[in-house]
Parts: sequence; C-alpha cells; structure tokens
Amino acid sequence: MSTSKYISLLLLLITLACIGVSAKKHSSRPRLSRNDFPEDFIFGSATSAYQCEGAAHEDGRGPSIWDYFSENFPEKILDGSNGSIADDSYNLYKEDVNLLHQIGFDAYRFSISWSRILPRGTLKGGINQAGIDYYDNLINQLLSKGVKPYVTLFHWDLPQALEDAYGGFLGAEIVDDFRDYADLCFLKFGDRVKQWMTLNEPYTVVHEGYITGQKAPGRCSNFTKPDCTGGDAATEPYIVGHNFLLAHGAAVKVYREKYQETQKGEIGIALNTVWHYPYSESYADQLAAARATAFTFDYFMEPIVYGRYPIEMVSHVKDGRLPTFTPEESEMLKGSYDFVGLNYYSSLYAKDVPCATENITMSTDSCVSVVGERNGVPIGPTAGSDWLFIYPEGIRNLLLHAKTKYNDPILYITENGVDEANIGKIFLDDDLRIDYYAHHLKMVSDAISVGVNVKGYFAWSLMDNFEWAEGYTVRFGLVFVDFEDGRKRYPKKSAKWFRKLLKGERNGTKQQVAAI
Repeated sequence: MSTSKYISLLLLLITLACIGVSAKKHSSRPRLSRNDFPEDFIFGSATSAYQCEGAAHEDGRGPSIWDYFSENFPEKILDGSNGSIADDSYNLYKEDVNLLHQIGFDAYRFSISWSRILPRGTLKGGINQAGIDYYDNLINQLLSKGVKPYVTLFHWDLPQALEDAYGGFLGAEIVDDFRDYADLCFLKFGDRVKQWMTLNEPYTVVHEGYITGQKAPGRCSNFTKPDCTGGDAATEPYIVGHNFLLAHGAAVKVYREKYQETQKGEIGIALNTVWHYPYSESYADQLAAARATAFTFDYFMEPIVYGRYPIEMVSHVKDGRLPTFTPEESEMLKGSYDFVGLNYYSSLYAKDVPCATENITMSTDSCVSVVGERNGVPIGPTAGSDWLFIYPEGIRNLLLHAKTKYNDPILYITENGVDEANIGKIFLDDDLRIDYYAHHLKMVSDAISVGVNVKGYFAWSLMDNFEWAEGYTVRFGLVFVDFEDGRKRYPKKSAKWFRKLLKGERNGTKQQVAAI
C-alpha cells in the first residue's frame, strides 16, 4: 500500500473512531469465554523483574539504575519507596507460579534482571551463577505446571555499572554489551524458552527517562524539570532510542545466527503507545493524531519493519538531532522480529499546535498537544493513575494500525490492564478491572474477526507490585499483595473472573465467580 493511500485510510479510520469517542458510551460488560478466541490463542499474565522480584541486594545481584534512582532519590517516587523487596518473588516464585496455574493461564511473561546474572553488566565482569540458578528454577517451575515462559530481556533495569561506565543507552558501547547479555540468556535458557522479547517499551524509557525525568535514570532539560540528574531533552532521547533499536537488532541477529535453528524459538519486541484521536474533525488535528502515533509507536515499529524512521520524524526533527542508520544497520533492522508485542492501556486526544522554536524537546518536535479531555469531558473514566483514561476501542484501532501499515505482522497484546488506588487495606472486589478486561478483550476479539493476526493476550499484572515512580500508591494486580504482612497473596475477583473465562465458561455481567 502506498503511503498516500495508507494515510487516507488511516485518517478515515481515525475520523470514524473520533465520532465514536463523542457519541458512544460503553455497553454493559460483554459476555466472553475462551471459545470466542482461536483455539491456539495464548492467555497469560505479566510482571517485570524490578517490580516484583525484590532481593535487590542478595545472592550477588548488582545494582541497577532503578536501585540507584529509587534508593538515592526517594523524593522522585510518590511514596518514597523502592523495589528492594517488592513482592519478594525471588523467594516466593513457586507460590506465584501456582497462582498462574490455578487461574488457568497458558503463559507467564516476565523479565530477566540483567544485573542479577551479570552484576557488572558485561561478561568480562563475571557471571553470577546464583542469578542463572534463579531463572533456571523459575522456568522449570513454570514448565512443570504447564505454563509457557515468555521472557523479556530488558524491562528498564539497566545495570548501574554500565550507566556509570559510559552513560548506559547514551553510549554506543551498549549495543555490544546488550548483544552479549542476550547471547548468554539464549545459551542458558533457550532450550526451554521459546518466546523472547528484546526490549519492553523503549518509548517509555526515552520519554520518561530522558525527557520528563520521571523514571530512571532521571535525565531531562532543566527547563522541563528543575531537579534533573542532568540531560538534554532535545538530543538525548533520540540517541537513546537509536541505541535501543541497534541493540534490539544486534540481539535478534545473534539469536537467528546461533540459536533459532536448533532451539526453534521466536523473538520479538514489546512496543507501546496510547491511541491518539483527533481533538476535532479538522484536517490539522487528524494529521496531528497520525503524527503523535508516528512519534511514539511508529518510532520503533517502522525501523524494525522497513529499516527507516517514520517520515513524520524525519520531517520534523531539525538540526541533525535524529540519528541516521548506515545501510548495514538498516539491513540488520529490517524484518528483525518474528512477532511484535503491543502494550496498550489508554487513549488520548491529539491537537495540532505551532512547532516550538525555543526550549525544544523531543516532546515538542511533533508539534502536537496530547490531552485527556475535550471541552471538559474526559475521553473515558480515569483509573487509579491520572494518566490512565479507560477507552477500550483504542486497542482495536492500534491493532488495525499495526496490521494495515506494517504488513500484517504476528501480534501479541503483551500488556493491558488497569489500576486502583492503594486504600491501605485489603481490597478484592475489583469490578472495574473485570469491566476493563472484558471490554478490551472484546475489542481484541473484534480485531481478530476482521483479520488482525493476534496470537495472545497478557494481563498486566499478575499481582500488585512496585509501580515505578508511583511506588505502591496504585495496584494493577489480579492478585492483591499485602505489603504490610509478609507479602501475602490474595486473588482478587478479577483473578476468579479470568479463571472462569479460561475454563470456557461464559462470563457475563456481575456474575458470581468460583473461588481459587
């Protein structure tokens, strides 16, 4: 499909969806069962290492940038907390695997802590056998319960040693070090792990680690936030994004050349975006919505499919700040995935605004203002986090976008979920979460029915955990974790709803669900 035809189709879809935003209210909870999805469709749940493992200073694990950021700058975390204990999954992993099994999930998406197996970040710095043993035990426990491991190599917890050595993902050296780390993981675990993801949400790290400074390593321009740990939001995000892509490509190349033929696995990446709707029906706002998606999702998707950056980025990022790929790098990136993971939580409005001429950041290069409400009316209900506007149709539009623009790739929903505020006591009646999952899964089912190649869905998250800059003030889990009483786990109503759905029973509105 030509670029002009694609843009015309996309604008039509966006316009139709935009009309729906203002006119449509969510119906009652859809009645769903596992039988509404293909027979081989994978249902799973997800976590990440720093958010749930704990044991941050045990058994030879080296510090990550999230240890350094949260422990040295507690004022940057909403409740001053950190993930040094988190859910204590390092010690309680068998209990967590049992929960997955009891709910009925097919798969568990988790990440490996780079600094747990390479405390200094590099092979030369030495391998921590205790870390290898932990992931061996976790993988074996999952397989013993019939749960497939889906493993993410990088979920934001870069070894602090590499940040100290050359600025982490700001340094070109990261590409080889990530490749070597990935190689070690393939070697040690690839006989049992058949689905790999290189990176989780590189855009989030680019945006919140190097523009707003809200997440580790906390870099930004001082005019955007006075307490930055250093940085330049006009240049550093593009350098980091470029190195993310090259590191991804290098890891995929190693896997395909050394392991894929014998291990028979697949490798991909997990990307994220909100879905952007035009603020108005004006052509300028329609273009702004497409441009906002280009600067978030297409930013990483277009290079791995076509070996180039989106034309919207090339056209808008001035003064040579957007790096370029060599012909060899472009060839390495082109087709560097067997599947693509999509992380979706929310939708927003996009409005065309004049391009910034001073105090330029990556966020202003797109010449778009992104907002959650129009004329005082939010696009959807808010959740525990004020950034999460609930709008299920967005997940369908994102899936259609990925299919239409990027040659019908194999897709997984690798994260989708909603949080509630931590009210300081055990709370299990999470009907809001059940409604969220039911409506989003219905949209995924609708996308499949029109030909989108979606192979699986992972609910975020298995259990309440350390939620980055929000600490423990919000809870995303299907399972309640009592952080005040030994990290005891209590399945919420949503976990029981999933169990019923995965058994093939049809879940309707406000039905009773069986105990776990």
